[in-house]
Amino acid sequence: MFGLDPTLVFLLFFCLFAACAFEFVNGFHDTANAVATVIYTHSLQPTQAVVWSGFMNFLGLLTGGVGVTMSIIGLLPTELLMDADVYHSMAMALALLLSAILWNVGTWYFGIPASSSHTLIGSIIGIGVGHALLPEASNKGISSINWDKAIEIGQALLLSPLFGFAAAIILMYILKKTVKNKEIFKEPKKKSPPPMWIRAILITTCTLVSFFHGRNDGQKGIGLVMVILIAFLPGYFAVNTNLDLVQVKESLTTVQTITAKIDTIPLSEKERESYHKLVKSSSALSAIIATGVTPKTLTTTQKFDIRNAALTINKQSKKLLESESVALSSGDKKALKKATQGDKAPFFSYGNSSSSGIAGVTDFAPAWVMWMVALSLGLGTMVGWKRIVVTIGEKIGKNHLTYAQGASAELIASLTIGLATAYKWPVSTTHVLSSGIAGTMVASKGIKNLQGGTVKSIVLAWVLTLPVTIILSATLFVLFRWIAA
Repeated sequence: MFGLDPTLVFLLFFCLFAACAFEFVNGFHDTANAVATVIYTHSLQPTQAVVWSGFMNFLGLLTGGVGVTMSIIGLLPTELLMDADVYHSMAMALALLLSAILWNVGTWYFGIPASSSHTLIGSIIGIGVGHALLPEASNKGISSINWDKAIEIGQALLLSPLFGFAAAIILMYILKKTVKNKEIFKEPKKKSPPPMWIRAILITTCTLVSFFHGRNDGQKGIGLVMVILIAFLPGYFAVNTNLDLVQVKESLTTVQTITAKIDTIPLSEKERESYHKLVKSSSALSAIIATGVTPKTLTTTQKFDIRNAALTINKQSKKLLESESVALSSGDKKALKKATQGDKAPFFSYGNSSSSGIAGVTDFAPAWVMWMVALSLGLGTMVGWKRIVVTIGEKIGKNHLTYAQGASAELIASLTIGLATAYKWPVSTTHVLSSGIAGTMVASKGIKNLQGGTVKSIVLAWVLTLPVTIILSATLFVLFRWIAA
């Protein structure tokens, strides 16, 4: 199969199964946050809530494109995805998957609302750290890690819970001042559903969180699968084989024309380095396209070269566009951004995240991958919700969650996750919603209304997830590379 020996075929399917397992765990670990309020307030029966939430997660993933997916893959050192030794790629995939799953399952077992996003990103950074420790990477060290992307994602993970906390306080304050019916500010009655209008609000917010969770978190599973496919089968998945090379050539011509206008004299040393990398990669990609190849006739080596050139062009052009030293007109900057990053994906997109531009070379996921991950996430949503629901409903604040608090936290969470997805940032549904719940509790009776023990557990998981998964992933990667040697 695909020219692989039986051992590698087994490992390929094992890794794909593990990626689906991660997304399944993500479903029952994170989606409990989405259904917590409707179950806790008796707005929906547990079975109804998890099935509906699972369906909305499924729908969200299928319509979310692959922008967040590419951000996840972009964290990995480029040379790891260009390694011709399949056993090395296997070591990377196994270390990444096992470290992510172990931490996710462990925190779920203890009922701690930890973040699958932090878990996955920590595991990916750990791969980079482990790679830096290998003898063959000694001359590059930790510089092989894509720190620019890591910092960008780290900021999103750090700021999104703070935004959720502050926005929930503000929304609760507005509700208290404007809503005259005080029924919404009461605690849920045992085994008794709330009035219909309150149920409608809570079901709507649950729907939104579930949908946007699928659009953001679901793409992380797609990213995992694509890393595995690129690692094991680069000849098939290194570049988008449905690519229109004529369109790529047009975009490349635009890049070369605008790049030629840049005056390099005012640029700093690092900016000049970016400029020269951009020019070199543009020439390399142009030379390959000029040979008259088609996506179907590309060799594996050519696909790797095209992928490397496309990634370099996009990365370096983005750096130059962000520099104040680059003297280009607004029209040229806009044209360069479109030529490299493509048109902005529509709200409902399927498959490729870029309909045009050089980003279309690498920013893709086959339809079957999206369906496989969507099913894993949707099925995972339907189990394992009870532990997290109790934490969200009763253990963050000293008072039980009210209708207004649940609706406010989920509305803010869906808004935050939706905005993050639009900017291709992976964020934590768990931490955004938990911080939103905490914000509503503070808005009601001040900071003393928070349960210190639970808040400490959540914060501890938030603080420990990255270092623990980085160390675990790096250790497993080095161990597996030693075994594969």
